Amino acid sequence: MLTVNMHDAKSKLSSLVESLETGYESEVIIARNGTPVARLVAFSAPNRIGAARHLLAGLGIPSSIEVFNAGDAGIAAEFETSAQQALLP
Repeated sequence: MLTVNMHDAKSKLSSLVESLETGYESEVIIARNGTPVARLVAFSAPNRIGAARHLLAGLGIPSSIEVFNAGDAGIAAEFETSAQQALLP
């Protein structure tokens, strides 16, 4: 863990980020007047594809466009029925 003061962090930001990218440092603490005020760490993107596959597995998502569109007639009828009703402010 490297600690740098604010002025050095501003002037050497690209090299600090590079040290995080390469794994040379795991985090960089930025201090103002010797007091830690911020922590700079490498960004790790979540693995969203696997997470989404797991979340969507039990939702019964339609397997084809035909199955998805099969419910359109019922939805259209509900919209027509609601459109014929008077709306009050």
